[in-house]
Amino acid sequence: MTDPRPDAPYTTPHTTPYADRAAVHEQRLDGFGTVRILPLDPAADATVIHGWVSEGRAAFWGMNGLTRQQVADVYAHMDTLDTHHAFLVVKDGEPVALFQTYDPEADRVSECYATEPGDIGVHLLLAPAGSGGARPGWTAALSGALMAYVLLGLDRTRIVVDPDVDNVKAIARFLKQGFTAGPAVVLPEVDLPDVYLPEKEAQLAFLRREVAFAG
Repeated sequence: MTDPRPDAPYTTPHTTPYADRAAVHEQRLDGFGTVRILPLDPAADATVIHGWVSEGRAAFWGMNGLTRQQVADVYAHMDTLDTHHAFLVVKDGEPVALFQTYDPEADRVSECYATEPGDIGVHLLLAPAGSGGARPGWTAALSGALMAYVLLGLDRTRIVVDPDVDNVKAIARFLKQGFTAGPAVVLPEVDLPDVYLPEKEAQLAFLRREVAFAG
């Protein structure tokens, strides 16, 4: 996954003034900009998110082929859960990432590793790179704000990620950020009335708070 800058179609919609939406976390990073993490609005943000998840590069996200309404429905369902949460990440007023957190104990990943108190799972989908292409250090800076929210703001002690085993770019990015590779596992199929997830071969990786914020 390359370092992103939003393309023109994903600029702030007039009907969704991000500046007027309450953020769960806001952080100014010197030389980078202001990162705000907003609770996802399934209806208002569906067009932006649908554009991202429909791209070939987002195949591992598992939503290729869904309609805009189906994407909105997925996140409307997630919004009813206490254990899974979705966020739109904006940088200097522009949407740049879809970020999700979840309680591993309430997720299929708990069947594949020994959970610990203080664990939290995350998923991250970056916006497509703009015409300027990738910028060195961009993703690391953005991820720093997300880790600060999860590990410090939510007072969690360990992050777990479960990218597809074939998603070598994501795995390499996590390891570069200090994650420790865990086992390769098979996440079981989930077939419920409100959600279906096919079986998934995943590479687990972990990041402890003392590693992310050493010193």
